[in-house]
Order: sequence, then structure tokens, then C-alpha cells
Amino acid sequence: MARPDFIPPQVRARLRELRLSSRKAAIGHGFGLHSSRSRGAGMEFAQYRAYEPGDEPRQIDWKLYARSDRFFVREAERDSPLTVWILIDATASMGQGDAARPNWSRLDAARGMAACVIELALRQGDRFGLITAAEQGLTLVSAGSGPRQRDRCLLALQALKAAGGWPSETALRPLWERVRGGDLVMLLTDGLDEGSTVLAERLAAAQREVLSVQILTTEERDFPFRGGYRFKEPESGAEILTDAAAARAGFLQRFGAARALRATRLASAGVRHAEYVLDQAIDAPLRRFFALRAGQATLEDA
Repeated sequence: MARPDFIPPQVRARLRELRLSSRKAAIGHGFGLHSSRSRGAGMEFAQYRAYEPGDEPRQIDWKLYARSDRFFVREAERDSPLTVWILIDATASMGQGDAARPNWSRLDAARGMAACVIELALRQGDRFGLITAAEQGLTLVSAGSGPRQRDRCLLALQALKAAGGWPSETALRPLWERVRGGDLVMLLTDGLDEGSTVLAERLAAAQREVLSVQILTTEERDFPFRGGYRFKEPESGAEILTDAAAARAGFLQRFGAARALRATRLASAGVRHAEYVLDQAIDAPLRRFFALRAGQATLEDA
């Protein structure tokens, strides 16, 4: 079966300008591009400590010995791979799209962003895994590295369907067994379920670094409707019949306030947050989080 590709060519070209990074030191061992809490022989000097039997003579700082007449060993921080978890909200509202761009939904955008993160992790030698959350519970692709791991994750993304509501606390338990302290979690969600915000706050409180992308439709941003409209909530099925022009100002005010409150909560929890709208390029939030050069991190580029 051919490997699916969710990354447009122009976006793939821009990925060269991005690098996955974490504000927390990586805990794992191996070769990667991230500072680790592990100590040992490496490139980045960390500290001196007294020589102990079994230390390699080449680690002794002989210049310091000449000055102090004591043996000291130079320790350095090892470069260590990051473990990145892509956590996708697969509830029914993620299947919503825009009339202006048929056949393109929030879930499609999440697939594209996830594929970009996977590609970056693969290039850097990092470990990556995929978690999807829906009413029936979690679906996990365990963390791993290499091209075969990428293919497993991409095929899982291809099979994703948006359905149901946010999973229960019990259904979320396997997540805590897999995502370790110091891991980086990229949460891709519409932010409409309170449970997704609570989960981001809890992960951050448990020393996981969390990046949250709230995926919005252009209709939520602009509310371009005119005349009588019937609005249907995709998860509950509830319907509201209203005059769109009369409802526009109130909707934009309330929805804007709800988004601002969510952003404030996430910031207070230490979660880095970005909004993404369906008419933007799928790498826009990633440029905000991971751009190598100043000036690249903007959400207005399409």
C-alpha cells in the first residue's frame, strides 16, 4: 500500500526552516538534536566533578590538575532525542469544514500538521508517536523512530474519522502510561470540548511540555451567513434556527471571549498556544513554535 502524503509541496519545502525543540531537557538517551539531563562525555560542557575510579583518563581536565593538584572530570550534557506525541482530537466537530473550501475539514488540517511534525522528527532522529482521542477512547501508535514508524503513523492518520464526543477520564488513562515526563505533546483540537483544555492543563502540570493548536473554520472567524439559518451542533445534534445577520455580532463577541478565556487558561498552565484557521497554510502554527529565524513565526502567511 502506498504511503499517504498529507504535505503540499510548498509546505514541504518550508519545513527546512523549522526544527522541533523543547523548553524542557530531553530525558532519553541516544543521538538527537536536543539537550539532555543525562551527564556524560559530549559536546556541551556542564560541570566539573571529582575523579572517581573507573572514569576515563581522557575526561580528566589536566590543566585544572596542574593548578589544583587534584583530579577533576569534565562532564557534558549529551545530545538526546526528543519524544514527540501528536495528540489529535477526533471528535465529531473536527469533521466540520467550510463551504468556501469543500472537502477540507479541521481533521484534514490536523492530518497535515501531524504529518509535518512527523517529517521534522524523522529528519532530526527524534522519536514520535500518535494518539487520537474520540468518544470510544484512545487509539495509539507507540513512540518510535525511523521511516517505518513514519509509515505506521501516516497510515493511522489516513484511517482517522471524526465521530462522537470527548472520551471519559477512564478512557484517557492509557495516555498517562505512554507519555512520560519531559515528552513534548502537540495537541491538535478545535477546543470546543472542555475536556481537551483540561487535558492540556493536566499534562502541563505533570511536567509534559504541551503545544496546543486550536483549529477554527473561516466561518467561525468571519460568520459570513445571511438570512435565516439552521445551525446544528455536530456532537449533540442540537439545532438552532436564527436570523444570521442579527446573530452575527453576538456570536463573534461570545466566541471571541471564549477563545480568549481558553488562551488565558492555557498560558497560565504553561501551555504554548496558537490558533489556526482553515484558509491558512498548515505549517503556520509550526512556524510560530519552531521557526529557526526571527520573523518566520507568523500565522498570517497562507
